[in-house]
Amino acid sequence: MVNDIVIIGLGAGDLDQLPYGIYKKLKQASSCFARTVEHPVINELMNEGVSFISFDDVYEKHDTFEKVYEEIAETLLKQASVEAVLYAVPGHPMVAERTVQILIEKGSEYGVSVKVEGGQSFLDALFLAVKIDPIEGFQLLDGTALEKDDLHINQHMIIGQVYDPFIASNVKLTLMEKLPDDHVVYLVTAAGSETELVKRLPLYELDREMELSNLTSVYVPPVKEIDKQYREFSTFRQIIAQLRGPNGCPWDIKQTHESLKQYLIEETYELIDAIDKQDEDEIIAELGDVLLQVLLHAQIGEDEGMFTIEDVIEGISSKMVRRHPHVFGDIEVNGEEDVLKNWQQIKKEEKEQAGSTNKSLLDDVGKSIPNLIRAHEYQKRAAKVGFDWNEVSEAWRKVKEEIIEVEAEMDQGDEAALRMELGDLFFALVNVTRFYGIQAEEAVHVANQKFYNRFTYIEACIQNERKEFANYSLDELDRFWEEAKSKGL
Repeated sequence: MVNDIVIIGLGAGDLDQLPYGIYKKLKQASSCFARTVEHPVINELMNEGVSFISFDDVYEKHDTFEKVYEEIAETLLKQASVEAVLYAVPGHPMVAERTVQILIEKGSEYGVSVKVEGGQSFLDALFLAVKIDPIEGFQLLDGTALEKDDLHINQHMIIGQVYDPFIASNVKLTLMEKLPDDHVVYLVTAAGSETELVKRLPLYELDREMELSNLTSVYVPPVKEIDKQYREFSTFRQIIAQLRGPNGCPWDIKQTHESLKQYLIEETYELIDAIDKQDEDEIIAELGDVLLQVLLHAQIGEDEGMFTIEDVIEGISSKMVRRHPHVFGDIEVNGEEDVLKNWQQIKKEEKEQAGSTNKSLLDDVGKSIPNLIRAHEYQKRAAKVGFDWNEVSEAWRKVKEEIIEVEAEMDQGDEAALRMELGDLFFALVNVTRFYGIQAEEAVHVANQKFYNRFTYIEACIQNERKEFANYSLDELDRFWEEAKSKGL
């Protein structure tokens, strides 16, 4: 015969807070299981002769709280096959009590009826202790499993189960990822009881407080200052919306998808410059400028009622999950080649399902991207179906042929024909760079930067000698160029 598990809450403080019905049930029980005996109510009841079986020793056996809670629940469910089980937890069973959730989830598997019979939550007493109104918006978070992405710093935050310095340290470090080190927080212990203690302290001192217990929670007041919310994506979005709002910036208001195209291209290349320089501060700044362009386009879409940034994020998130079944599914891959093959196959299937009218493998290459990149992408797609040189030597031979054809046209004086042959030469050179895994656009970018550095060196040399370019022969200027080259410029 399978018996019931009855779960009762011990409240947030002392025996005076315990409902009379719960008190009677505990007094009448021959024994009661308790997640922990580290609770004032249990101490007082034990003095009155009530017997408790504690799970405190289980905490020492496991390296994660989830494993602790799983073992406690399994033990109680097995015990229910022998006798009716009374299980006591701190606070209210339905507030911040993971073992109760596991029992409810697994009870039906064991044929066990799990009943919850109240108890007083610590929340009401805590709201009173720190004098806040939860209608303003608040979060109740678990200190043993706190993640940065859980935090909404513009709301009241209550973090429970901060019962030792180790957890307090993890809570502090997580909060510091979003809050200033000196942000004021409150440690609240035994809220609503005679021993209630509320301590105000800066965040960086949170784990230095030794008076922590099972009745301790951390209250984090909301951040009001806008400059302290700059790390929040939602804040950035609100700034962009305000810039394009009725009282916003005239320049931002008049922008369209078309007018912003040039800026997106410019900011992308400035980001590439920063990456080439390996300047992390500049990379951060330029990534911000690129993100600004994304948010501006998304805000224009929202203003026009067409799409929002959520649509953009949903689309790319869905695509990443679909195209990485080896990460988010059960597909196995053997190296990067398999990953790329899967990616292309999934992409093809998506187009077929969407009823794409594209008739060419080349149609999905953007027409507005720089032409060296476009040539690279055309060649890469053609190569996937076998239309490619077998060896790089063959591609290089084609470059030599194109050089001869360019030279022939140079003598003819036909500008249109020369332009065409030069284009063929560039296209052939892209083929060679592709064989070596080099993006031609990046190679030319490096060459441009090298020319800039050496030419500005020549300019500096001329300026130092207080002369003009006209005062130098080409050989003399070339000497400065070689000096720049020898200096690694």
